[in-house]
Parts: sequence; structure tokens; C-alpha cells
Amino acid sequence: MRDIAYLKLLAREYPTIRAASSEIINLTAIGGLPKGTEYFFSDLHGEHEAFIHLVRSSSGIIREKIKETFGYVIPEEEQEELANLIYYPQRELARMERSGKNSDDWRKITIYRLVQISKVVSSKYTRSKVRKKMPADFAYIIDELLHVDYNDENKKVYYSEIVRTIIDINIADKFICALCELIQALTIDSLHIIGDIFDRGPRADLIMEELIHFHDVDIQWGNHDIDWMGAATGNLACICNVLRIAISYNGFDVLEDGYGINLRPLSMFAAAVYRDDSCERFKPHILDQNIYDAVDPGLAAKMHKAIAIIQFKVEGQIIKRHPEYEMDERCLLEKIDFEKGTVTVEGKTYPMLDMHFPTVDPKNPLALSPEEEELLHTLKLSFRHSALLHKHVKFLYSHGAMYTRINNNLLYHGCIPMKEDGTFDSITFHGVPYSGKALMDFVDQMVQSAYFFADSNPDKEFARDFMWYLWCGAKSPVFGKDKMTTFENYFVEDKSTHKETFNPYYQLSVKEEYCDKILKEFGLPTKGSHIINGHVPVKIKDGETPVKAGGKLYVIDGGLSKAYQSKTGIAGYTLIYNSRHLALAEHKPFVAGKKNTPKVTIVEKMKSRVMVSDTDLGAELDAKISDLKELVAAYREGVIKEHVE
Repeated sequence: MRDIAYLKLLAREYPTIRAASSEIINLTAIGGLPKGTEYFFSDLHGEHEAFIHLVRSSSGIIREKIKETFGYVIPEEEQEELANLIYYPQRELARMERSGKNSDDWRKITIYRLVQISKVVSSKYTRSKVRKKMPADFAYIIDELLHVDYNDENKKVYYSEIVRTIIDINIADKFICALCELIQALTIDSLHIIGDIFDRGPRADLIMEELIHFHDVDIQWGNHDIDWMGAATGNLACICNVLRIAISYNGFDVLEDGYGINLRPLSMFAAAVYRDDSCERFKPHILDQNIYDAVDPGLAAKMHKAIAIIQFKVEGQIIKRHPEYEMDERCLLEKIDFEKGTVTVEGKTYPMLDMHFPTVDPKNPLALSPEEEELLHTLKLSFRHSALLHKHVKFLYSHGAMYTRINNNLLYHGCIPMKEDGTFDSITFHGVPYSGKALMDFVDQMVQSAYFFADSNPDKEFARDFMWYLWCGAKSPVFGKDKMTTFENYFVEDKSTHKETFNPYYQLSVKEEYCDKILKEFGLPTKGSHIINGHVPVKIKDGETPVKAGGKLYVIDGGLSKAYQSKTGIAGYTLIYNSRHLALAEHKPFVAGKKNTPKVTIVEKMKSRVMVSDTDLGAELDAKISDLKELVAAYREGVIKEHVE
């Protein structure tokens, strides 16, 4: 029998044999239900409109449910209207009001249709679980409507009276919104984000708000997430890098309107220092227009160059502090010959495309000017004092990790660093080598330390610097390349210097034997398990496929970011895992207000329907059932007294 002290604690929740036995029956019944549907997304890169649409539409599955339920009853146009109402209830209700179509008859029919869809999507859940997901104000009414017996004439009258009363007392629109929210909540049981929420797209902050309000979500950190997390810790190189990328993609709204980062000091500094410089190589990519904070492209280019030069300086200072990073060759400001106008990269000399560096001292290229130091101090304060940024970063910590194991699936963003011979590569810190799972666990610990250690802790700076290494270090699991050639892309014309070589993992992991090796390393069975990966866009237009290694590896970065869509040919993937199969939803570029239903393909059918008892949750339920059985035995033996009022 378990520790009596533990059973006494359990007895507070289940004070009688009847209460404990009832819960045993309930948990056993839950185990016999089909597993909930899991959704996997990767590399969102700030594309808030596309992502929010995918979540609210369940990547097209809600549209399919409407077709299955009403396909032969209502026309295609009305099905589409019903789908849009479920995705964006408040917006669509306002549109109906403007058009004068929101009559009482329309409301009555709409409520009926929404109840029918709610019944379909709730069928695999217990009544108690469905009720927990209902908006509290209408939970009782919705519960009644979902369980009306239409064969009973009295119940039909009861149903009609409920709907009529809802309309009569002018709460129909709120009730319709509640039903739409319930359908969304029931269609996706859990959400997995395989990294890179931030950068390139316009509003990563709005994606974070959507995730925070989602009922069940986990995140596997990507290198772009780590970069923002590093900026929140006060890492100067990460702050510069975050600003450089945002400015380079015209992302002023996310910085100023989203996170309240004060860019005026940077704009004033850049305008003064580079007033006679066109900064031609630093013109921003304008994939999205700013709504709240439009910045002249010429000024943006000056700001871009100013923060890039500061970044190269502070990155070089980190490299000097950490010879164990083995990155001295990346201190490229030190490799410039200022008289000849050349730079030496990996032993070869190339002409520089731009030699206007008014803040760089050729004798000490990594030294910050007094004005740059003051600017960095101001920017750091802005990042440290952004309440919304820290709210979002804390959520990344509380719901995130380097990897996740769930239902025999191993989730991580980048790679497990490997050598060409297929062995796991290692990083040595403080004399201790880390590789494979141990490396991922060590990185996870360091990421936690960088944010949560007190500033007085001597290990804080080491962990904070390590956040930058994770962004671009050769053995970083979230980066997965030999180097990041940002400097070369700006200043060297020869394209050969721009090449970033992927870690051998990316060639090896497409083979089943190496996927098995990784799965074993993380304690998962090789049969029936999968690795779900992001980070590297799958170029479907070039014949690539997201399904690799005989179905053991799924790479689901398909280009949700506009910056990648010309390379991939599509606009991202959703991997959907329900009780019957694994399916891939292939998305088209998102256009607001237009039909955005993806192509869904079943890629693996389950041999038998997966029930809750077959999942990680099922194992938890079994453990609790075992505990409750011991509690019942303790009650019956008199070891613990029942609390009967």
C-alpha cells in the first residue's frame, strides 16, 4: 500500500468510498473514449492572420464537418457563411447586421445549425469535458440543447421554447458567439507549436496572445524564439539581432505598437551617423505594411545598418569572452583591412561592398562608441521594461521546452547535433561533454537559468551569453548549421561566402535507422513513434516531401511565412493526429476574406482506433485509478476513516 500520508491527502478530494469509486468509474470510462485531436504547427514567423485563421478553422476540418453534416441540405454558399461565422463570430454578426440579414428566423436557423455541428465535434468527449469547455454564462443552456431527444415530442417543444426565449430576450448574438467558441475549442483538443513564432512576419505578439488564450498548448523553442527570449534577459547581441531582423522586414508595428520598444533613440542616432549614407544594402524587405508605425524606407535602412554594426561588435565581444564557442573566425569586423577595403573570410580575401563605418575604430573594431553604449543602454531598458514582452516570454517558459515527448511522438524544432558517422556530436562546458538527450536537457536548463537566475548569481552572465550561442552557434540544436553568414550577406558579393552548411543530422535523419537511434535516445519505442520537426522549409515545388524516413520523420515547415512561399510553393502545413489517422493539411497563401480551405491528405492510418487509454493521458488515468483503488482499500480496512457528513 502507498504511503498513508499520500492517501490521506487524496482522501480530502474523495472523502468516501462512494466518491472514490465514482471517480474510478469515471476515469475508466474516459479511457474508453477516442483520443482527442492534436494539431502540430511549425515556423509561424509572425504571420498572425494566417495562423489565427488556421487555428479557428482547425485547418479546414470545421469546413469538412459542415459539409458532412449539411452537404446535401444547404447550398455551398450557406455552408461557407456558416464556416466563416464559426471562425469569426463577432465580425460576421456585425456584417449580417449591416446587411440587414440578421432576422429572428436567421438567428433561429443558425442556432439550430451550430447546435448540430457542436453535437458532431463533441461526440468523442465525455459530457463533463464538453461542459468544461462551454462558455460559463451559457453552459447549462448549451448542455440542454446538445442532449435533446428529438424523438420525444415534449422535448421538441422544450427545445423550441429555449431558442425562442434566447431570441426574445436579445441574447441570441451572444449565444451564437458562445456556440462558435465551443466548436473551435472542441475541434482541436491540444496544440503543439514546433518553434519559431517570431520574426519576418508582421505581428508575433498577436500570435502569442492567441496561444495564451488557447486551452491546451505546448511549445518547442526555435532559434528565433530563443533570440527574443535572450533579448528579454538583457543579452545585448540578442537585442540587436531582434531589432535588426524586425527592421529588415519592416516590422515596426510589432516592436513599437506590440511591445512598446522605443525606437526613437535608434532612429535619431542612425539619422545623424548615416545622414550622408544611402545604406543601399540595408533597404528593408517590405512584405507587409505597417499600420500604426510607418517608417520611411530610407530611414529604416539607416536604422538597419546602425543596429547591424552594433550587433557585430557585441557579438564579437561575446566570442572573445567564450573561446569554448570556437567562433573566433566569426569576428569579421576584425578581419577587415580598412586601407584596402577588403575582408578575410576563412582564409580568403574579398572586396567589401560597403566601407562606410563611421563608428568603427580600425585599431579596435569591436569597441562601442560612447553614443553606441548609451543607445544600447536605452534599448536594453526598453526590452527589460516591456510588460507585454515579459508576459509572452514567461508563457514561452511555462509552456515551452527544447523538446516534448507525447503519445509516442518526439517534438523538437531544429536538430539533434550529429557527426557525419551518425554518432551524436557533443559540446563541452565546464569540462563536461553533453550530447543527444543530455545536450537537450542541458540547453533547457541553461535557457531557464538565463531568465530566472538573479542578476547577482555568478552563472547568470554565462547562461545569458549562451542564449546568443543558441541563436547561431555551430552545435546549437535550434540552429543546426556551421555558421550564420549575416555579415557576408551584407558586405561580400561572392555567393560562396553566403553558404551555411547544415548539420549532418539533416542528411542522416531522412534514413529510418537514424530516426530509430534518436527515438531510442529519448526513451521512445521505434515502432509506432514519430519525430516531428520544423526549422527547414520543405520545397514541395522542387519535389520534396514532408514525410521522410519511411514515415518516421515529419518536417512540417512548409512556408507559412511569406518570405519562404516563393521557395516552398505553398504556405505551410498542419499535421493533424486524431484517433484514426495522421493527416497533413497543405495550405495556400492566406488572403483575408477569400476561401482558404487547405488540401488535407491522410498520410498514415492507425491499425486500430487510438483510445484515450492508449495515450500518455491514459497512463496518467491508470496511475490515478490505481491510487484510488488503494484509497478504497484503506477505507474498507479502516486504515483511513471515511468523512461522512
